[in-house]
Amino acid sequence: MFYCQLCEKETVYISRFCPDCRSLKHLILLHGDRVHEIVNEVLCRNHAKQNTKIKQEIKKEIENKEYNLRSSPKKNIQKAE
Repeated sequence: MFYCQLCEKETVYISRFCPDCRSLKHLILLHGDRVHEIVNEVLCRNHAKQNTKIKQEIKKEIENKEYNLRSSPKKNIQKAE
């Protein structure tokens, strides 16, 4: 009985990686350094930067909803004509 070489939590019998870690390894093989860039840019943020990113995403979502609300009455008027 062995543990997964990546997460060191899951027990493995035949392979070196558990299914979850195997899928991560597959993504790394497919996308190479891009996976490392994404992990470093998104997941490796301090608490303040995480809050800033969350606020930016919420702001974008609100702006998109406001835009959709403004443009939807025009669609309804065009259909009525």
